[in-house]
Amino acid sequence: MTAQTVRWGILGTGGIAATFASDLPHVPGATLAAVGSRTPEAAATFAEKHGAARAHGSWAELAADPDVDVIYVATPHASHHAAAMVCLEGGKSVLVEKPLTLDLATSAQLVQEARTRELFLMEAMWMRCNPAIRKIRDLVKDGAIGEVVTLHADFGLQGPFEPEHRLRNPALGGGALLDVGVYPIHFADLMLGSPETVHSWAHLTPENVDETTGILLGYASGAVAALTCSIAGESRNAASITGTLGRIDLPPGFFAPQSFTLTRAGREPETFSHAFEGRGYQFEAIEVQRCLAHNFPESPLVPHTTTLEIMALLDTIRAEIGVVYPA
Repeated sequence: MTAQTVRWGILGTGGIAATFASDLPHVPGATLAAVGSRTPEAAATFAEKHGAARAHGSWAELAADPDVDVIYVATPHASHHAAAMVCLEGGKSVLVEKPLTLDLATSAQLVQEARTRELFLMEAMWMRCNPAIRKIRDLVKDGAIGEVVTLHADFGLQGPFEPEHRLRNPALGGGALLDVGVYPIHFADLMLGSPETVHSWAHLTPENVDETTGILLGYASGAVAALTCSIAGESRNAASITGTLGRIDLPPGFFAPQSFTLTRAGREPETFSHAFEGRGYQFEAIEVQRCLAHNFPESPLVPHTTTLEIMALLDTIRAEIGVVYPA
């Protein structure tokens, strides 16, 4: 890797891999060097469509490619651990699509493997790298709305999904919580840190994954976060933070905002604009490249401790709502 070019590999050829590849041209100094899939045909088709220089018919071949600096793992949740481990064993730095794995134990294994091999590892929680989200966090930290009292966030996908869909398949880590619920949870973590108390309830599908889940988090400061996620209906997908001196409102698509509104007592509402091209995945890639350039073992925006703390919280919520994965 040079200071000018970071050579990316993408492991996986699904929708999220395609979105990441489409945003990569918005990343200064990035090039899509290779793609890896379980079949040569899928890899070749993806490489041709997205301009990758090489296509590999196995994960191991991609991990062994000497002309790849960092690999983005874009497989379904249940494959994250195995795929990322192959990449780390191949000596590659890794960006792993969220959630890092299905549970805390396997996430901790990946973190330990990366630390032992002195390789960079980051969960691809792109929301935490978004410029508007980072500005909101700074405003809250600086007391722009006083002490936070409540936080609300929801993320719902329009259903119904067929029983064979990955979102309803326990073997693939299905359910609303790990797919879309992680966004409200990460948002609450960014603004309030780790909760003192956790209460959750869910309606389960016949396959016993969560279809709609409600989460109430309580904090030592006295703040409360009310979060919902669903794969049964499209919610507003918005968020708000209320403090003793004001409120911040995020529009629909709060997980990748290009603007937000700050309302403070006695003042006109202020709109902050952070417009960008693409879908917003470029910001996590930019953060990875910044960390690689500075030889950081992990990202300060998405540190290992935060990933593990949230995986522990997800484990707690799944235990409360009764969702158990076969693995």
